[in-house]
Amino acid sequence: MNKVLVSYFSASGVTKKVAEKVAAAINGDLFEIEPVKKYTNEDLDWTNKQSRSSIEMNENIKPEISTKVPNLDEYETICLAFPIWWYKEPTIIDKFLEENDITGKKIYVFVTSGSSSVDSTYKSLKNNFSNLNFISGKRFTGNESNEDYINWIK
Repeated sequence: MNKVLVSYFSASGVTKKVAEKVAAAINGDLFEIEPVKKYTNEDLDWTNKQSRSSIEMNENIKPEISTKVPNLDEYETICLAFPIWWYKEPTIIDKFLEENDITGKKIYVFVTSGSSSVDSTYKSLKNNFSNLNFISGKRFTGNESNEDYINWIK
C-alpha cells in the first residue's frame, strides 16, 4: 500500500478515536486538523442558532487551522475524517482542502455521525472540490474491525 495520511477534524473526540483506529489498521500517519480557537461545548450546541458552529455553518465561515501538514508531498493517499454538521462537512474541512494542494492524490472520506449518512456530505465535497480525486465515502461508528478499515481503502 502507498503512504497514507489520515487527516481528521474532531471537535468532541469521537472522530479522533475512529481516525486512530483507521490509522493503526492501515498503517497510516495521523494528522489532526485543529482550529486555532478550540471549540467549547457551547460552541457545538447545534440547537442554538447563535452558537459558534451554527454561525460558521450558516454563514460559511472557515476557522483558521493551527498547523500545516508536514511533508504532504510524501503521501499518495489521504483519508479525510470529520463529523457531519448540518448534513455536510464542517467548514474547517473546506479550509483544509483550500490550504493544502492534494490534487492528484486519492482521497477517501470517512465521517462520524449519530444517524446521518455520508451521502450528502460526500456529494457536497465532490461538488465543491471537483478538481480533487475523491475515491470513496463511508460512515464509521468505531465498532468496525481492522479488516473493515483495510478492505475499505483497498
